[in-house]
Amino acid sequence: MSQQLENKRHTLAHLLAAAVLEHYPHAKLTLGPAIENGFYYDINFSDGERLGDDGLKEVQKTMKKLLNKWDEFSHKEVTVEEAREIYQDNPFKLELIEEIAERGEPITLYTCGGFTDLCRGGHSERPNKEIAADSFKLDKVAGAYWRGDEKKPMLTRIYGLAFENKEELDAYEAQIEEAKKRDHRKIGKEQDLFTFSELVGAGLPLWTPRGTIVRHQLDTYIWQLREKHGYQRVTIPHITKRDLYQTSGHWDKFADELFRITTREGKEYALKPMNCPHHTQIFARHPHSYREMPQRYAETTMVYRDEQSGELGGLTRVLSITQDDSHVFCRHSQVKEEFFRIWDIIDTFYGTFGFSLRVRLSFHEPSEMEHYLGTEEIWHNAENALREIAKERNADYFEAPGEAAMYGPKLDFMAKDSLGREHQVATIQLDMNLPERFDLTCVNENGEKERVVMIHAAIMGSIERFTAVLLEHLGGNLPLWLAPEQLSVVPVADTHNAYAHEVAEQLHAAGLRVHLDDSNESLGKKIRAAKTAKLPYFIVVGDQEVADKTVTLEKRDGTKSVMALEALVARLQKEVADKEM
Repeated sequence: MSQQLENKRHTLAHLLAAAVLEHYPHAKLTLGPAIENGFYYDINFSDGERLGDDGLKEVQKTMKKLLNKWDEFSHKEVTVEEAREIYQDNPFKLELIEEIAERGEPITLYTCGGFTDLCRGGHSERPNKEIAADSFKLDKVAGAYWRGDEKKPMLTRIYGLAFENKEELDAYEAQIEEAKKRDHRKIGKEQDLFTFSELVGAGLPLWTPRGTIVRHQLDTYIWQLREKHGYQRVTIPHITKRDLYQTSGHWDKFADELFRITTREGKEYALKPMNCPHHTQIFARHPHSYREMPQRYAETTMVYRDEQSGELGGLTRVLSITQDDSHVFCRHSQVKEEFFRIWDIIDTFYGTFGFSLRVRLSFHEPSEMEHYLGTEEIWHNAENALREIAKERNADYFEAPGEAAMYGPKLDFMAKDSLGREHQVATIQLDMNLPERFDLTCVNENGEKERVVMIHAAIMGSIERFTAVLLEHLGGNLPLWLAPEQLSVVPVADTHNAYAHEVAEQLHAAGLRVHLDDSNESLGKKIRAAKTAKLPYFIVVGDQEVADKTVTLEKRDGTKSVMALEALVARLQKEVADKEM
């Protein structure tokens, strides 16, 4: 977002807080930042106070009324003692004041329209001149723990939408309505792809036979692309002794997300939250000559992370994550070529579905080195290498400090879907730390041990999340090669069942996933069922088709064509092989 729009959204967060206090003078304010598409403010309401839909409408009405009086911001710097005095009845603001003081930063108060808030700045200079009253609206109310900590008080988070003008706001709301129709949870239920069980637990999706076909087809496609580049399949267990993760550094750095297991003998294990430490041990099983480098391992397997229950949702945030994971062990001189190989796979895969990609260079935050493994020098060298790779690839990229994995910087690929939304999907990570921690080497041309480099790559990221993104991107209209049920054969009447069976059997023998609908329902109901299921095609068999030994093929867009059965088989097989959309 532009700085001007960010300032506008931040200003509206202040305006929201002021309007809330007009209606709920005993409410305690906490934080109110600008966010993508708008703003929010977390507020602690007094006992017995509740902000429902009617309250939200009243607060919004007050915001628009107050805006007229919000001419310009003024600010002043205050001492810690002055700030404590001002906010003596607000424990949330007092906590923020102490943190600001510990960082040695100035404590500033900003005032507009008679409302003052603790803030570091970044506002519209003249709110009532720069912000149109019809360019924003309050959106929804949700719960949020203070500072995201479930052990701290639950607050009321009020979300607002804000754009440059009314036209952009209307367009965004229309997009949201379309997104609701395309919600992957809705599509997944309608097409019987996955389900959740209270007995199994939240965040643990169960894939139906139909959904498993989709997963398998996606994973097979990734493997076909990898196999061309010399990858080898490996298999690892789902648990490990704590020793492995202590050596890798995950036991301490990843502590809150580990599912831990204590055996009856008192030994401590963990469900794997990632695969890379296991794969290092496959590489380390024997010495490697430089002639054997690189070694490319690939595996599709589940990992498990203990996410907070409030953050779980559909397939986008789960406890069991299926990674199409790979790790390349190579020499420093081979890093660029290996990155380009993986990048080619990513471009091919996402190009198949019509996604446009840009790249985020996810780097470490230098002021918070305690969150990362390795030295500043190792990080500096790794990040420079990624920067040069992105430049040589002529990529559309941007840098994001603080987004790196704990063991190395990475390229995160951002895919824009058909609704214009951006999702983080594939990732390639350059890791110089785990080879150090596990002492991974190869023997070079001089007979000396040479430290290797490790590259982590997941093309889909996770099958669960990618499936959610893909279903919403396509609106559930899966292409022929991916659809769990590719076409339905619909006989017009019982007299056409024999030929319909013959058609279905030949299609099945050709490797197509076909359904014969010889139920007692009317022809209209059978056709509606095929359309509701969003099948790529359905075939109607009637008197003419039986007489001519042909089929009438109808696409889901309504176009029809009549052809011989042999021609149909050849056409569909080619469409599957070419992965046409």
